Amino acid sequence: MAAYNQEKFIGRCLRSLLHQTIPHETYEIIVVNDGSTDRTPYALELFHDAIRPITNETNLGLPASINRGIMAARSEYIVRVDSDDYVNHNFLNFLHFYLDQNRYADAVACDYFLVNDAEEILERANCMDHPIACGIMFRKQQLLDIGMYDESFRCHEDQDLRIRFEKKYSISRLELPLYRYRRHETNITNDAEAMEHHRQNLVRKHSTDSAL
Repeated sequence: MAAYNQEKFIGRCLRSLLHQTIPHETYEIIVVNDGSTDRTPYALELFHDAIRPITNETNLGLPASINRGIMAARSEYIVRVDSDDYVNHNFLNFLHFYLDQNRYADAVACDYFLVNDAEEILERANCMDHPIACGIMFRKQQLLDIGMYDESFRCHEDQDLRIRFEKKYSISRLELPLYRYRRHETNITNDAEAMEHHRQNLVRKHSTDSAL
């Protein structure tokens, strides 16, 4: 998880990750505080005994922060959760079980609920028809193999990663809505100018790919 000025939501996110149906000692929660200037550091301190914090002294951006988390992870499996979202209590259990029991599977994504600030469900989404950056459990070695996130992308970093990943590997679907994707005013996707700038970069980089 990477967090930049998410004092409002990060506690909810962390509580959902701490209340999973697998023993807490079997997984780790790595949180990269990406130079936050609000009370995010204080919010993280409340969970100091349950998470592995990493602090960027300056804001490096989401891809660079996630890459730091991937490199620090000790597990065979990696799943990204954004700090303003939260998950079902079976989230880690089911995704881990799927990869553990299907050694041919490279990664697995779960469906999700789109929710609002009040955590009211707005709709259920198919993770393949409407992919998002989170709720995909990867094998760490394969993320390293493709070079992890391209740190030049401040938006659409997930699409770039997915295009590169699926050139060599595949992502399976778990048809269960285990992820909660929160829509709110400060979502980075609301920055139309930044989104379009990085979309153009994505097109230039992968102009010969049918995925675009």
